[in-house]
Amino acid sequence: MTLWELFAVVGLICLILEMVVPSMFFLNLAAAGFVTAIVAVYLHSWIYLTLIFVGLSIISILFLRPILLRHKTTKDEETGMKGKYIGKIVKVKEPVSKFAGAISIYDERWEARCENDETINEGEEVRIIKYDSLVLTVERV
Repeated sequence: MTLWELFAVVGLICLILEMVVPSMFFLNLAAAGFVTAIVAVYLHSWIYLTLIFVGLSIISILFLRPILLRHKTTKDEETGMKGKYIGKIVKVKEPVSKFAGAISIYDERWEARCENDETINEGEEVRIIKYDSLVLTVERV
């Protein structure tokens, strides 16, 4: 196996690792591996190629990774609880207190609680502020 093939395989393995563990870390190593593979076609010293690979990896982790992480969206923002429930104003179905209560949102009944000691009566509007498992925390609007 020639040196350029070796670095291309390293880049491919790092690319596969990035698909399995989406951390935006292995993508930088994959890019460094592919660039080093191109350089290896013209340069045949494994010492210099290893230094190039390490240097490119460090540079891309320090400069490219923050840019990639800035543009990465989480599943919570796309379709999860934050996008669908948090911040919504809903009606109380059963009086909500610190220990019991229920609300209705999207024709679904959810257990609800207040953070403070107040009781919110049936029919009043509340805002969903957070969730904990299957219990939504609400506040008076």
